[in-house]
Amino acid sequence: MDSLTQIVLGASVAALAAPPTQRRRALAVGAALGTLPDLDIIPLKLLGVDAITNVTWHRGPSHSLLVLTALALLLWLLARWRSPTVQAAQGRWLAAIWLALVTHPLLDAFTVYGTQLWWPLSAPPTMWSSVFIIDPLYTVPLIAGCIAAWCWRERTTAQRWLWVGVLLSSAYLGWSLLAKARVDDVATRTLTARGLAEAPRFSVPAPFNTLLWRVVVLTSDGFLEGDYSLVADSGPIRFRHYPSDQAALALVAEAPAVARLLWFTHGFVKAEARQGTLVLADLRMGAEPDYSFRYAVARQNGQGLWQPVRPQQLDWSFTSRRGLGELWQRIWRPAKEPT
Repeated sequence: MDSLTQIVLGASVAALAAPPTQRRRALAVGAALGTLPDLDIIPLKLLGVDAITNVTWHRGPSHSLLVLTALALLLWLLARWRSPTVQAAQGRWLAAIWLALVTHPLLDAFTVYGTQLWWPLSAPPTMWSSVFIIDPLYTVPLIAGCIAAWCWRERTTAQRWLWVGVLLSSAYLGWSLLAKARVDDVATRTLTARGLAEAPRFSVPAPFNTLLWRVVVLTSDGFLEGDYSLVADSGPIRFRHYPSDQAALALVAEAPAVARLLWFTHGFVKAEARQGTLVLADLRMGAEPDYSFRYAVARQNGQGLWQPVRPQQLDWSFTSRRGLGELWQRIWRPAKEPT
């Protein structure tokens, strides 16, 4: 999720856990710890790693529940040693520090990007993909709770506002999972009718809402893409087919960088040859033909064979005619027949 959301989430849970008389301090500490895991971008930048290493190690060790639990204990021990405030309420401050840290990756796991919750275990990144990376309906209640807590400090009113903010945001996450289950059920029935019941697929909400969803399905020669509005649609999902150069992808799939990208994306990539360069696009982030993450991973030699190269991330050239206004209208209008 975006940094502001992580800041107010960390501040909210820390302020709820810490003693009321120390609420402002807890808000500040929670805000700092809530954004701490995302600082892994700094060492990755300093190390000058390639584009795929950079993107696949972000939300890695710094987002591991195992690592963050150990870090929380270490920070608590240091704080207890140096701070009389923490010494006076040791258990509550341990809970505040731990919650501010671990809620960050747990919230990230609700997005489609993928979060390595169990690093150093080799399980693929968790991607529950039920909320967009920025969603005001989740964030605003937390902001309101933090403002109230800062203004009213130890008063009972501040505690109530904090609880309301956290409960409303949590309820919104619950709704997003129910909405996703509904979309996945429609997708299952649609794909079963087409003989693709077992095809790998994912669903993800469109930007800034949980009413319009995008569904992507892998096929032997490419992928299907469709959208579904929980408000306007009632029948099967109408998919469009797009090609992917699966033959070229198979030739370089065992290259370390490509293999890691396939692991990271759960295999949801589009392969496309462009003027002798093989480009892989992460199908989870964006929509056809615009993807946030595209990588040049191989080039053809003089014999026409694909040779892996140091991955480079390509600029995002936004060409889609579908803006936010059209997405908003799509929520309330049924899908058109594929052309």
